[in-house]
Amino acid sequence: MKQNIFKYTGIALTSLLLAGAISCRKAPTNTSTSGIATIVCDASFENIMNQEIDVFEYNTKGKASIIPYYDSEKACIDSLLDFKTKLIVITRDLNEKEKEYIKAKNRNVRSNRIAVDAIALIVNPENPIEQLSVSEIADILTGRTTEWSQLGPGMLKSNIQVVFDNEGSSTVQYMRDSVMNGEKFGDNVFAQNTNQEVFSQVQNRKNAIGIIGVSWISADMRTRDLPREERIKSLNEQDTTVSEFDTSVKVLKVSGKDDFRAYKPYQGYIYDGSYPLYRSMYMISTAANGSLSHGFYSFVTGTIGQKIIQRTGILPARVQPRMVNLN
Repeated sequence: MKQNIFKYTGIALTSLLLAGAISCRKAPTNTSTSGIATIVCDASFENIMNQEIDVFEYNTKGKASIIPYYDSEKACIDSLLDFKTKLIVITRDLNEKEKEYIKAKNRNVRSNRIAVDAIALIVNPENPIEQLSVSEIADILTGRTTEWSQLGPGMLKSNIQVVFDNEGSSTVQYMRDSVMNGEKFGDNVFAQNTNQEVFSQVQNRKNAIGIIGVSWISADMRTRDLPREERIKSLNEQDTTVSEFDTSVKVLKVSGKDDFRAYKPYQGYIYDGSYPLYRSMYMISTAANGSLSHGFYSFVTGTIGQKIIQRTGILPARVQPRMVNLN
């Protein structure tokens, strides 16, 4: 895969600057709702975690500050095992070896599946393609299919350009393991710097196909654009239905290996397994009870935190999905 990535600022450097800033003033008391804590999150879930942090900090009336770092899944796990952070969000649970290592250091470890995410395929609205099968996706990613015209009559007469967020992302790993059976990516696959750049490439290039977490295209813009007070008040209401996908891109339907019918990544189809490209989202903590890190962990896994996840378009672990007919 060709790479075009800027390096993120390291956690160690930022932590050093933070420590220096705190030393100049009295450090806030660390409780479940006050103080300063860090979280290292898979970059695919940046959109989700930013919303969780925003609501949590608002509810603490400015007494708590959660500092997020967005990086690869490997970097998240390394940060936890090196005890540089007490909270991570990744696409898998820790394995037994990793858990035993943490316990050997006299730390407790908690893990909770907080959501089921879907991988969405997006193209420019002027691209006539409407759906792909898992096998067709594999052929595109490996370079066996390089032209849109190979997918049928009436398609674009141009090459296919596949765009991911970055080379080390969990989205790349998922497609390699679950769709390509470990094969290598073709020369038509490129990595950008961020999920926003994937979006931009698809909007500006008719021949591009973006592979991205569904929260980036289906977040409820109606509630996200409300003033913070109104947005948080709405989380206490029963309506948690998300809006339609962003219309500036086209979201493709996907069919499974043995399924003739194709589906878009709506929550209901993620829930019943009809949409084939999905993965779990785990929050893992080594924080002590009563600490700010544990308080944020409890918030995200609780009712309001799960409603926030539902509004981003992915499937929360604790909230029942609703099917809505759109005319």
